[in-house]
Formats: sequence, C-alpha cells, structure tokens
Amino acid sequence: MLKYILKRIAMSILILLGVSVIIYFLVRLMPVDFIQSKIDAINQGGATVSKETQDAMYATYGLGDNSFGGIVKGYLNWLGALARFDLGVSFVHAEPVADVIFNHMGISFIIALIATIFEFLIAIPLGITAATHQYSLRDYVVTVLVMIGISLPSFFFGQMLKDLLAFKLGWFPSSKLVDATASYTGIRLLGDYFMHCFIPILTIVILSIGARMRMTRTNMLEVMNSDYIRTARAKGLEESVVINKHAFRNTLIPMVTSLAGLLPSLFSGAIITEQVFDLPGIGNIALDAMNRGDIPFIMGYNMFLAVLSVLGVLLADLMYGLVDPRVKLE
Repeated sequence: MLKYILKRIAMSILILLGVSVIIYFLVRLMPVDFIQSKIDAINQGGATVSKETQDAMYATYGLGDNSFGGIVKGYLNWLGALARFDLGVSFVHAEPVADVIFNHMGISFIIALIATIFEFLIAIPLGITAATHQYSLRDYVVTVLVMIGISLPSFFFGQMLKDLLAFKLGWFPSSKLVDATASYTGIRLLGDYFMHCFIPILTIVILSIGARMRMTRTNMLEVMNSDYIRTARAKGLEESVVINKHAFRNTLIPMVTSLAGLLPSLFSGAIITEQVFDLPGIGNIALDAMNRGDIPFIMGYNMFLAVLSVLGVLLADLMYGLVDPRVKLE
C-alpha cells in the first residue's frame, strides 16, 4: 500500500508539472493585457505614466520580456514561487491570490457541499427505484423528469426559478448572499443566508441529480442480472437485503470513480449559477478575473484546482480497497 501511494504521489507531481507548463504558456498568450488597460485608464484620467514606470509595472509581474527565453525564465520563477506556496499577487484585488481564493472559497464550498449532499440523497434512491422497477411507470416518470433536468441550461433554469420563486411568488430573495439593508446576527443571520442560498442550491441539485441517477440505475441493472443476485434470492433472502446489501454495494466502485471530480467541484464554484444570482463565490471571482486579464489569479486558481483534481483521483483510488476488499492496491 505504501509503495503504491508513493508511486502515485510521484506520478501526481509529474502531472502537476505538465499542467503548470500548459497553464503558464496558455495564460501568457491571453489577448487581454491588464497592465496596458490599467495604464490607458490612468492616461484617460489626465495623468501620464512614464515609460520607466510602465516597464517597472511589467517587470513586477514578470511580463516585461516576451521573448522565448524571457517566458521560460518567467515560468521558472513562477514555478519556484509555487514551490514556496506563493501564488502571486492579484492584479484586480491587489492582494495575494491565496488570500483572494481563501476569502471567497467558503461561500462556494458551502453551497456546493449542501447541494452535493442533497444530490446523493435524492439521486441514489431514484436510481435504485428506477432499476428495481424497470420499464414501470415509476421508471418512466423518473427518467423523463431527470432528462428534463439534464437538458435545461443552468442559466435558463436558474433564471426561471428566480422569476417564479423570487419575483412572482416573493418567497425568496432574488440575488446576493445577505440582505444589505438589515443587520442580522446569530440565528436570524443564518436564516437570511438560507433564504438567499435556497434557489441557487435548488438549481444546482435539480440539474446535477440526473447524471448521478442514471449512473446508479445503469450499474444497478447490471448487478441485478448477476448470478450471485439470483443465488441470494434463491436462498430466500428478503428483497431489501438483496438490493441494499448485495446489489447496491457492488455498484459503488463506478460511483467511487466519479467521486474523483468531487473534490475540485466543491471548491471551484458554480460559475454560471453564481453569475445568475450574483453570489460573491470563487466561481464569480474567477470569471471576473478572466474577463479582466488578472493573470496571477488565473494561474494560481487553475493550479489550485489542478492540485485538488490530482488529490481527488488519488483518494478515489485508495477508496477502491475500502469499497471492494478484492481490490489490491499494489
């Protein structure tokens, strides 16, 4: 087990090195020049930025030399900063990228975590009941509803829920995270958070349960036709025991594979949903950084997600041995 973990860690480091090269060179090719835009804004305000000041601004962020050698040198400097856990300083926020991510990540994480919990609580039972009642009215109804949810774009469905629940019925606030006109504390503040986050969480849950439900249904159908399931029924075991103890447990390995992407999704933020509901989550911040050419933030944020993705794959591999004792990690 230890040998396997060390081998996977070494492979993960190589993968992250490759990802860092791709991120750095792609970001350096972005058509947006934030520093030049900032200089133009200063010039339009009546002030004049000297050539020396412009060169100093570019040099500060490692963007002064666009030759191949300069880009390679800039990459090595950035990689060395990453090794010291230094993600750089954001152009837009004028503070360390790590602080910007940390300050806005909590909102996205809490919303994603709550949505993921409800996704599993709803999608897995729906998948099981659809598989155990194949071709019944229950199966058709669940499948049709899930396909409708999968087909709807998040910006359209979120806007539709906001129009219905917020504007027409007035049950929930339409946007933001808290009511800026009130000064709630304690339980009332938590209640205000709940009211503002209800529609975004509902949007994410409804649009995400489809894939999980279909995966559960497909895996359950494959397992239900296995010989050991027929043997368990022939022994006279109760149907609930056959389904929950024998059938469902053997559908967990494919589900564990899908969990590899769960860790980065908890921290990456729902960009479109956060835009629709104007939430100050990390997804909204990342989109704004992309639009405004905030190179240090874009690079640091993507490397942060790359690390989480590699950790998610590693954790998924380690969980195989827990789900199925027959799997040997060597």
